[in-house]
Amino acid sequence: MSSTAVETHPFWLAGRAVAGVETFEVTSSWDGSVVGRVSVPGAEQVEEAVAAAAGAQREFGATPAHVRAAALEQVAKGLGERAEEIARLITAENGKPVKWARAEVGRAVSVFRWAAEEARRFNAGEAQRLDTDPGGVGRLALTRRFTRGPVLGIAPFNFPLNLVAHKVAPALAVGAPIILKPAPATPLSALLLGEILAGADGLPAGAWSVLPVPNDRMPALVQDPRLPVISFTGSDTVGHQIADSVPRKHVTLELGGNAAAVVLADWSSAEDLEWAATRIATFANYQGGQSCISVQRVIADASVYDILAEKIVAKVREQVTGDPGDEATDVGPLVNEAAAERVADWVDDAVGKGAKLLTGGTRTGASYAPTVLAELPGSAILATAEAFGPVLSLHRVNGPDEAFAAVNDSRFGLQAGVFTHDLRLAFRAHRELEVGGVIIGDAPSYRADHMPYGGVKDSGTGREGVTYAMADYTYERVLVLTGLDL
Repeated sequence: MSSTAVETHPFWLAGRAVAGVETFEVTSSWDGSVVGRVSVPGAEQVEEAVAAAAGAQREFGATPAHVRAAALEQVAKGLGERAEEIARLITAENGKPVKWARAEVGRAVSVFRWAAEEARRFNAGEAQRLDTDPGGVGRLALTRRFTRGPVLGIAPFNFPLNLVAHKVAPALAVGAPIILKPAPATPLSALLLGEILAGADGLPAGAWSVLPVPNDRMPALVQDPRLPVISFTGSDTVGHQIADSVPRKHVTLELGGNAAAVVLADWSSAEDLEWAATRIATFANYQGGQSCISVQRVIADASVYDILAEKIVAKVREQVTGDPGDEATDVGPLVNEAAAERVADWVDDAVGKGAKLLTGGTRTGASYAPTVLAELPGSAILATAEAFGPVLSLHRVNGPDEAFAAVNDSRFGLQAGVFTHDLRLAFRAHRELEVGGVIIGDAPSYRADHMPYGGVKDSGTGREGVTYAMADYTYERVLVLTGLDL
């Protein structure tokens, strides 16, 4: 694609399309073509957006629930009507295979639909009698939730639409203005969402902005006191820097992981192992491994390890790599060549320290072949870091004690998958594993967008998932009524 034919996309300032003086190009990691050109907001325009959000807080918070719900329904409908166009855009800017891009659009539609439903149900209030002690006679407490203030949402590149939706939809559902900052590598999906938001009725000016602010200009926005809530999804390093820089703000962090799939001894039939191998191979590679809950570690009981390892390697080799726009492609390129080079360096580090390379281990441009390692030494970078690439390692253990200890032997704690039929072991895993979610009978990569999602340790703080994010953006305020005849 020639740069002269490329569209320049405006950003969205307080609900209206605005062009900046500067622009930057978004390129395909598959073929290097220019996908789009994006206007960059200047300092004065960023200030206008923040002032508009602060100014809209009271009006938006008082908007009737049915108005907010109707606007969210319109957005869900708009996304659904343009689903194929948006999926192709995600593929172009992100390198995600189109079949996975379509799934992402479908999830984003559901997020806005659920937010519309929850906007009608949320914050009905809870009444509490206070006359359980003599001093409370004639008193009734009514507790409701109110927004903490405007939200700064900072989204990652790996799900450029759905993880934007997870920040925008809950904010609009509770009446909290939001400024959304998309990832520099993949801003086009968020800007298209802005186009759809602009067509929704009932959202006051200032209720939302989409600002592709360069990363080096973000500290001032992060520290602006008019944005008391920050919702960040990205690397643990950047997330902790943000939290440390604003200790008095309400900060939600959805950070990295090195998710484990545990296969216990009772998961041993041919059908069991076929299912586990298929799910592990798929979800170690389905976003090029660029998912916080992609399978990075397989922890298998010694009684099933050998046959499972053989099946996993075979399934990984079956993954179709190549052009992300091809319907048959399972694994596309990483977000850029530098990301693929990093993964290659880490795999080389592991092999150099004694790991066995069972398949993969090659790079072509921004693409890295799906890779399986065994006997990964603890000194390897991949033993402790988040790979964020199509790489998994196999680990042999004896029994659930060793398996669960291996899961917890990590500074991350986002999700874990446990393949077992034993209900007692399922509940034990739920009790003992130091993660935000335990998936029984499947890979750790399962996520329903309306369930609570988030981690512990270096995987973050707070929870996403529509109703959980709505609660996170609000706080409880109690009203005490006096002199009542109860």
